[in-house]
Amino acid sequence: MKSEPDECSIDDLASAPSAIVPWIGVRNYQARNFMRDAMRVGDGVLFYHSSCPQPGIAGLAEVASAAYADASQFDPASPYHDPKSQPSAPRWLNVDVRFRCKTRLLRLNEMRADPALASMRVLQAGNRLSITPVTVDEWQSLLVLLERES
Repeated sequence: MKSEPDECSIDDLASAPSAIVPWIGVRNYQARNFMRDAMRVGDGVLFYHSSCPQPGIAGLAEVASAAYADASQFDPASPYHDPKSQPSAPRWLNVDVRFRCKTRLLRLNEMRADPALASMRVLQAGNRLSITPVTVDEWQSLLVLLERES
């Protein structure tokens, strides 16, 4: 799951009440569908800082709730407001995410250099999704990389 650190960083998640934040603002149908159809409470999350000077995995989290309607879509003051979405038929969903740990920053170039991650969806050219699935093998490879010194 990608987040811009000036919006919600791994440190923000760690210091949130109960170390849980709602993952609001997803406005891509494919990413929404990943949350709705594939994410389950307890699933691991790679917390990725994006759109910043040093993008990469900054920590680990877990899914803390099933998908539910993202309230920001109904708030006219929110940058994520969607006037076409109705409370009776919300377009956008979010899940709650719980902090597990902060890690060293695992940079994009390190991930791209690992042959075990060659087909990882987030590393594919043109990928702009904020939420992408990770296979069990990719997860294990990333944990090994995170344990290494940079």
